[in-house]
Amino acid sequence: MEEVAAVRRAAVEAVGDIEPDRLRQRIRGRLESGSMAPGVLTLLSARAAVDAPEATVESVPSDPVAERGAGVQLIYEGLRLTRVLSQGPPWERGGEGSPPAPSTDDASMTDGGDVTVPDGEVSDPSVPVAESRGGAKPGEATDPADIEADMSILVADVMVARGFYLLARTEAAGCAVETVRAFGRDQTERRTSGTESLDRNLEADVFELAVVAGTTAVGGRATAALKEYVADLARGDGRAPGTATADPPLSVAEGLFSEATVETLVDHLSEEPGDGVATSADS
Repeated sequence: MEEVAAVRRAAVEAVGDIEPDRLRQRIRGRLESGSMAPGVLTLLSARAAVDAPEATVESVPSDPVAERGAGVQLIYEGLRLTRVLSQGPPWERGGEGSPPAPSTDDASMTDGGDVTVPDGEVSDPSVPVAESRGGAKPGEATDPADIEADMSILVADVMVARGFYLLARTEAAGCAVETVRAFGRDQTERRTSGTESLDRNLEADVFELAVVAGTTAVGGRATAALKEYVADLARGDGRAPGTATADPPLSVAEGLFSEATVETLVDHLSEEPGDGVATSADS
């Protein structure tokens, strides 16, 4: 799926200037091991907006749209990691170890490592973070679990911040802010109520962000019907929260989308916008 390669390439390039090297490698490791579905949906929704009857442009500008897809993808990956940390805070576990690293053994969970890193570095998120620190300085954490927790928090923060940067001057900027705010509310409630179904709100809201970022890139707009459709798609992905892991991963892009997806998106873009449906980002 060419959209997968385009999104991952844009995301890797977007974090290419992040220092130190070990931090950049950790971010790349997550980008190379996860589903690219949010970013791919951004590109597909842009294509749908061009194919819609009311389209005002004839083609999709590939690089700008891929950059928006990378922004959506980075925000999602950062928030997904934050969800892991929120539900199993390493700072509350004493010496029980660091949060689990994302698995790269199950090919069904990844869209593949089909992008060559320009500078030739190979991401290896399994390498202990302590190796890149050059020894502890006064006041620095020395416990491996503490160092790992600090690095995981930093990775999450940097990915979200870089995603915001890519979307800051786009029509999707406000939606990106609302997505993060909704995530914070959901996770606060989840921590107090234990309601696991709240977890999937992140994927639903990120998919809504993706169609907003994609359609507006070509002068379109995401209708209420389109937002409802993609939110339901995310929630009904088949990996319900709590069934296999505390961090319910999205299916790979090729498992969620097909050649018919763009046509389906066009149909929802052509529907008359109604009152819409309440999602966690709307509250």
